[in-house]
Amino acid sequence: MNKIALVTGANKGIGKEIARQLGEAGFTVLAGSRDVQRGELAVKELVAEGLDVVGIQLEVTDVAAVRAAAGRVEAEYGRLDVLVNNAAIIPTGDDAVSRIEADVLWSAFETNVLGLVGVTQAFLPLLRTAEAARIVNLSTSLASFEQVGDPESRMSTVLTLGYNASKAAVNMVTVMLANELRSTGILVNGADPGNCATDMGGWTAARTPAQGAAVAVGLATLGPDGPTGHVYAEEGRLAW
Repeated sequence: MNKIALVTGANKGIGKEIARQLGEAGFTVLAGSRDVQRGELAVKELVAEGLDVVGIQLEVTDVAAVRAAAGRVEAEYGRLDVLVNNAAIIPTGDDAVSRIEADVLWSAFETNVLGLVGVTQAFLPLLRTAEAARIVNLSTSLASFEQVGDPESRMSTVLTLGYNASKAAVNMVTVMLANELRSTGILVNGADPGNCATDMGGWTAARTPAQGAAVAVGLATLGPDGPTGHVYAEEGRLAW
């Protein structure tokens, strides 16, 4: 039986490319999407390529929907080998600290942090049943204190507190979960795909979604002695 991987936010961009590359690596991929129609289109495209991809409706901020999705995976597959927490938003109105509205900041954290933690908690029992499960949380260089704090860095000019701060929180979630699960055989890593040509990254970005996805897929398919850390795609290094 194929290994089972769940990718959240898999209906477009880097998420869809992660699903594609995991499918090409021989996984049965559960492509999570909050938008049913977009999810169905993405799955249809990937299945037409000969990949074993199944759509699953998954709005990460909806607790009941997340629990239902976990129940479906348990009933149909009995385990989960890989969880890629890719779903994230840059909320409309994201701005500098002095200007951002409270509801905008909340929406970023609701999806990017609370949603990620909720999905991870719901699927962790299924990950524990796998022989050597992997969790990969998508992050960004905009969550790096070193890079954002450098006045010479392009990252210091991006005024999106909601996205940056929520992804910095994701990094802490990743570190703490890696520590918590260190003795279980479940590897937990963070992946920075770099600035890729997507709706979120902007279509003029130099990196392709495939290049960005490869970072996460590499971590999702690590062997039993693989490291834990945060991969910075454009620097090619593993570090927290």
